[in-house]
Amino acid sequence: MEKIGSNNRNYWRNLVTRMTLVLVTVTIIVLFLPRSEGSMYHYDVGKPWVYSDMIAKFDFPVFKTQEALKSEQDSVRKSFVPYYYKADYVGERNIKKFISDFKDGIPELPGYKEKVLDCLRGFYAQGIISQREYSSLMKDTAQNIRIVSGKQASQVRAKNFLSPMQAYEMLVGMDTIAAIKASLQKCNLNAYIEANIIIDRERNNTELDDQLSLIPQASGMVLEGQKIINRGDIVDAYTYRVLDSFEKAMEKRNVSENAETATLVGQAIYVFVLVLLFTGYLVLFRNDYFDKTRSIAMLYTMVVMFPLMVSLMMRFNKFSLYIIPFAMAAIFIRVFLDSRTAFITHVTMILVCAVEVRYQYEFVIIQIVGGLVAIYSLRELSKRSQIYLTAVLVTLASTVVYLAIQLIQSDDPSKLDQSMYIYFAINGFFLLFTYPLMLVIEKAFGFTSTVTLFELSNTNNYLLRRLSEVAPGTFQHSIMVGNLAAEIANRIGAKAHLVRTGALYHDIGKMANPAFFTENQAGVNPHEKLSCQESARIIISHVSEGTRLAEKFNLPTAIREFITTHHGKGLASFFYVSYKNEHPDEEVDETLFRYPGPNPSTLEQAILMMCDSVEAASRSLPEYTEESIASLVNKIIDAQTANGFFTECPITFRDIAQAKLVLAERLKSIYHTRIQYPELKRTPL
Repeated sequence: MEKIGSNNRNYWRNLVTRMTLVLVTVTIIVLFLPRSEGSMYHYDVGKPWVYSDMIAKFDFPVFKTQEALKSEQDSVRKSFVPYYYKADYVGERNIKKFISDFKDGIPELPGYKEKVLDCLRGFYAQGIISQREYSSLMKDTAQNIRIVSGKQASQVRAKNFLSPMQAYEMLVGMDTIAAIKASLQKCNLNAYIEANIIIDRERNNTELDDQLSLIPQASGMVLEGQKIINRGDIVDAYTYRVLDSFEKAMEKRNVSENAETATLVGQAIYVFVLVLLFTGYLVLFRNDYFDKTRSIAMLYTMVVMFPLMVSLMMRFNKFSLYIIPFAMAAIFIRVFLDSRTAFITHVTMILVCAVEVRYQYEFVIIQIVGGLVAIYSLRELSKRSQIYLTAVLVTLASTVVYLAIQLIQSDDPSKLDQSMYIYFAINGFFLLFTYPLMLVIEKAFGFTSTVTLFELSNTNNYLLRRLSEVAPGTFQHSIMVGNLAAEIANRIGAKAHLVRTGALYHDIGKMANPAFFTENQAGVNPHEKLSCQESARIIISHVSEGTRLAEKFNLPTAIREFITTHHGKGLASFFYVSYKNEHPDEEVDETLFRYPGPNPSTLEQAILMMCDSVEAASRSLPEYTEESIASLVNKIIDAQTANGFFTECPITFRDIAQAKLVLAERLKSIYHTRIQYPELKRTPL
């Protein structure tokens, strides 16, 4: 009963966890989906109308394009005559200031004070406009301005006024004698020159807004019953305006609080169904991923991240969404997980994004083809050139599929849209960033890429080089186990690079006490002076020592797991049996002779356990024959199976049979077993 209750609790906990994943994913995506700018139809200039014939059901105006409206508005602004007013107090203030500053006359220039005063009075009477506004007005020498006086406004040519620079130059240049000009320049006369023709911004804004508001927004009418477009017709520029005007008219007729709510509900249902189907796939076919937080985190992040990118692109409408490298998600999932999950995730992600785009059919086909090509072309990422090839293939596939769709939809190949090919090229360029981003995915979600495995399997790195120096026998054993394990992995469809790298590191803990392991001994066996319990403790400790070294050198989790699982929860059988034989009447505490585990949980860990045990035991065979090797392989692996070491990993009886076959074949070739040649029987004379 207790077990049934525990199973029920686990069932409900798993159900709640998965539904929470679905609801959180749907909520995030739907919150960012565009709603206010939704379109009833999807169409564009130069594309065929794919819906049924359209007849106007009511009268509506044909609105001008934004470009046409902007052109008319610019024309109004250009022809607008601005309003200014004359500020008399400016001249009076500056003249009073000049008289005060030079009450005793201008030094070295007696009699010139009155001349300067006359000039200043003349400048202010004529009018001075600020330098910036004067330069702007003089771009058109025929430009007029309106001078407001009371309730009246009169138009005057802008060139009739002065700028501060012109007034100053006239002031200091009123006498041709150089000495007088130099003395006037010392007087800082520009301090008394200030614009007194001031722009009336409030009046200008009001008048300009009134004129802009008079520009008609529409350029015609469509009457009820009038044909708009037939199915299959190519949408031209005018028809596009009519269709756009029709949708705007429909929005005005149907404006209500329920409209946006209905859109929201529809989007939520659509996204919920897709995410639920995706989660259903994981539950039915990849349930083990739910036990690995990193796998679930990456999968749902990919499903959420790309729709959010599309939402932002559609909202700001700056670039084409075809530059987004959607195939990158398929590559990441293919490299770190498996191809089927990569395809399902990619399709789910694309279908979610499709609700946001204009041409769903075109978008879905191109992106699914691109994802498939990426998955097919990149089984394992081991070198940079593979990414280059994948980027080229995805670009070519997208280009070819788009061209095919264009040819199907258009009757004139010369009118095909060329800009899309530029977007596909940019998309391919962004795909090249998959390689450096692989490291980001590894660190963020705790995966181990093939590139990292290749780097770790380099025997020149410090840890492996140290192993070869301190424990050369263990190093050779690890290489041998790695080769055997990789061949089995290739035969049964496991990850060969992963198991080979794991094999190189699985015994690094032996560096702590290398002489206590037979492969490193040279005639002296230190176990002869120790008790069986102490010997077992030292032998078993190589697992914990290996884990410590793995943490110290920051080895990936996947490699650490090989260290802890290559003996599982097995016994140090030599010392266990020896102790039992020495103490036949004593109850033996097995925990003193048992490895801490855990047992293998992946196919690769199970392969390493088999290869490690068989390779080590094969060194103790008295003779190497086909029968002795086959018998050893069967005996060891059958015992591991019987002891339940493989009950927690997805290995099949067929996989085990294949592993036995590979081990027997490889060990026979390693130890050069040969058939026994018959002796020639001599016939007696």
